[in-house]
Amino acid sequence: MNEKDLADRSFPQALADVARVDFYDDHYLVVDEDGDEDHRYDFEPDTDFKPAEWTTRLFRDWTGNAEADGGAYLVFGQDGAGGRAMIWRARPGRPLADQPIVFLGSEGECGVVAGSLSDFLWVLADGYGPREAALATDPGSHPYEPLVRLAEGHATTPRRTAKEIVLEVRAEFPSFRADINALCR
Repeated sequence: MNEKDLADRSFPQALADVARVDFYDDHYLVVDEDGDEDHRYDFEPDTDFKPAEWTTRLFRDWTGNAEADGGAYLVFGQDGAGGRAMIWRARPGRPLADQPIVFLGSEGECGVVAGSLSDFLWVLADGYGPREAALATDPGSHPYEPLVRLAEGHATTPRRTAKEIVLEVRAEFPSFRADINALCR
């Protein structure tokens, strides 16, 4: 990553609009086949990126590696257990909106979520938060209209299912999990 890429920390409007969504509101409740209620998403979006120093501490704590550097990551949300959603600046010279979205879980889980911010919006619209998408083995499609409308207003990529998006980004970055785990001490 060059200095210019690392200096861009402008919070995208699409993420600001996602941050206005109350993912724990009763509108986001679903009832399973046993009649149990649960929230559709386990996602708490932030209104700005976490500071760079905070992200570096996160990576050092998560990996147990005092040399780990979180400079290529911009944290923008978490799940209820403290796992973090972030933009990963993996494509030098490309804008933040064209960078992949990844997830680091509180229990050592990690994975790629979407290949771009637009694709992330479609993942949300299809019923998946960052954790659910990163860890899904065979994501089904559960479109949620308020988030479909949000994605339609911001996305520059065509609408696709979470499954299509997740499989595509996993194929593009097949070693993400192994690379992150290699940082662990």
